[in-house]
Amino acid sequence: MGYQTSFFNSISQIPARQWDQLAAQANPFLQYNFLHALEVNGCVGEDTGWLPHFAALYDDATLVAVIPGYFKTDSYGEYVFDQGWAQAYHQHGLAYYPKWVGAIPFTPVTGPRWLLNTDYMQEHQLEEATVIGDFLQQITHLLRHQVSSLHMLFPAKVYPATDTQTAWHQRYSVQFQWHNYHYREFDDFLNALTSRKRRSFRKARQQLDQAGMVITQKTAGQISAADIAFFIRCYRQTYLKRSGHTGYLNPAFFNHIFTHMRDQILLVSASQHNEPCASALFFFDSEGLYGRYWGALQEIDGLHFECCYFQGIDFAIRQQLAFFNPGTQGEHKILRGFEPVYCQSAHYLYEPAFHAAVGDFVKRETPAITQYYRQAAEVLPFNDAFTARLKTTTTSDVPSDILTIRQRNDNEI
Repeated sequence: MGYQTSFFNSISQIPARQWDQLAAQANPFLQYNFLHALEVNGCVGEDTGWLPHFAALYDDATLVAVIPGYFKTDSYGEYVFDQGWAQAYHQHGLAYYPKWVGAIPFTPVTGPRWLLNTDYMQEHQLEEATVIGDFLQQITHLLRHQVSSLHMLFPAKVYPATDTQTAWHQRYSVQFQWHNYHYREFDDFLNALTSRKRRSFRKARQQLDQAGMVITQKTAGQISAADIAFFIRCYRQTYLKRSGHTGYLNPAFFNHIFTHMRDQILLVSASQHNEPCASALFFFDSEGLYGRYWGALQEIDGLHFECCYFQGIDFAIRQQLAFFNPGTQGEHKILRGFEPVYCQSAHYLYEPAFHAAVGDFVKRETPAITQYYRQAAEVLPFNDAFTARLKTTTTSDVPSDILTIRQRNDNEI
């Protein structure tokens, strides 16, 4: 078949209904409303470091696949750190920027980086790897004289299916994710932990209660305009205190998603003696919960862990969600029951010498990543009885997504 690749400088150039048909099984960050909110509210675009350059694959007039892509003029908001590569380019008198990334801005959540027309695929009995291989080959050819390199960040899959794709270097990192082992209530999760951790967490929650802290979870129509305004205030003030700016995402973006994605948002709010003091925003779908943004007006011991982790676990259990991704980085998550999982990225550099050097670098980096993963897994806080039961559990006792993660993580990378 004769595929053609086109590029668009705005998601609005692809009809929302058509986009969301392709993204029907994807997480909330691949939905049209999320990506559109970033654009129309100025979080991406000129002077942000993220210039939309979406790739679309067509068979005549039929949209076969799309990739949310961006020209990048820096490496901020990616969470796959390549500043050292940029510095090496600079030292050799070469320009590393602009580069092209297939990614979700400011969102280090593993998921599909290409959305496929499944009806088309089934009708023509096509393999995903074959179609995506051709798509990436065309992208590589068409962008050769516009960017220094191509990068796919946090893809759920990387296919070494064609000559072009084989040349992409695969890089690994580790995040921490909570899994729902068919818990019925929050105490079931606590009972899976060592007695020391269980007592510690219960004590921390009791101390918040004794300090007059009231924490609420709200979704959909329960979320008021005042709740939204307070969350934005917390988010901006916390960013300002830590980073010297008010965050990559502006109030208009948050108001937009609260309007258009309300059914996929969990808002956790904390107040002390009837005075609001902190707020955390999560997204969720039928499979998982995703912790994204947090802010507090004052530092209160244990409040961040309660709002951002334990409230999320509680919600995931009550909603019977299979996993909870709390965000990137942070070894402190391990001792709260978040298990290490591998993430990946893929990289293609047009300059042959630098492409070879990056390939050598990621090969040398991978054993350290593997060792880090294993060390993290060894200090998980689950008690011996629970750990033994997990090792002997049948496949019917474990959610399918956890089995996939477990199989991927148990294999050498």
